[in-house]
Amino acid sequence: MVAESYSVRRLMGIALAGATAISFAPTLYATSGEGPLTGAFFRMLYAVPVLWFMSLMWGGIDERKGQDRWMAFGAGIILALDFISYHSAIDWVGTGIATLIGNSQVIIVTLLSWWMLGERPNKAIVIALPIVVVGLLFISGIWDDSPYGEKPKMGVVAGVLTAFFYSAFLIVYRYANKSLAPATRLQFESTAGGAFGLLVLGLLPLNSLNVEPIAFQPTFPAHAWLLLLAVMCQCIGWVAITYALPRLPAAHTSFAILLQPVLTIVWGIFLLGEDPSPQQTIGMFLILIAVIGVTLKGAVEAPAVDY
Repeated sequence: MVAESYSVRRLMGIALAGATAISFAPTLYATSGEGPLTGAFFRMLYAVPVLWFMSLMWGGIDERKGQDRWMAFGAGIILALDFISYHSAIDWVGTGIATLIGNSQVIIVTLLSWWMLGERPNKAIVIALPIVVVGLLFISGIWDDSPYGEKPKMGVVAGVLTAFFYSAFLIVYRYANKSLAPATRLQFESTAGGAFGLLVLGLLPLNSLNVEPIAFQPTFPAHAWLLLLAVMCQCIGWVAITYALPRLPAAHTSFAILLQPVLTIVWGIFLLGEDPSPQQTIGMFLILIAVIGVTLKGAVEAPAVDY
């Protein structure tokens, strides 16, 4: 019993450390000053060789078949779409709001599980959904004379797309990790898939979508921030989360999941000087309450943390 309690505490410490590391990702991206596609691509690219080295050093025994490894790579391609939406939302409405909307994916995952797997959600989902919709309307600034953000309405749209893409990523990522593969290898494969997907998207003509192409010429200090983001968040933080959460009881994962968006909001206010309007603050509070309720009471399966 004592050994089991120690193991849970150890795993919880790893999960909380990972969630804390990931919570700095939006702040580091915003500080870099790069565009969404450039920031997303290089945070993935810089992480790939580090994760490859980590997988060699701490890879462990990997019993997965080739199909599962390609599935992890495919999950990364979905994550590429998620990152473009997420980084765009950060630019348009701030790190805190963008992260909070993206983390409402816990509701979308449960609804998708209902639609695809027949797992009916409980009352918490039914109550949370209209609360999230009202919160999004407040955040968008529809009834606000001076909302925070360059393009708050577009930021909300990008944030909702983030939640959908993130939900799809989580579902595929979980299927790729059914055998609890070594976290470093799983993260290496999905990150490589993300870098590949972002490179392909970067070569497409996206001017009509108001998406800047990838700026392949590194600049300082922008790429120093992106390198720090890659190592601290994409490598260390994500590996910690990928390792710890599937091995923790559901009650423990809920707290780790909720820590990341809350800390991101704190960093946005105190480190970046973000100042949402009173109406947007109410909207953030409504979404946070809904996400907490679904995470604790309504989710069919606890999801992993991102960013």
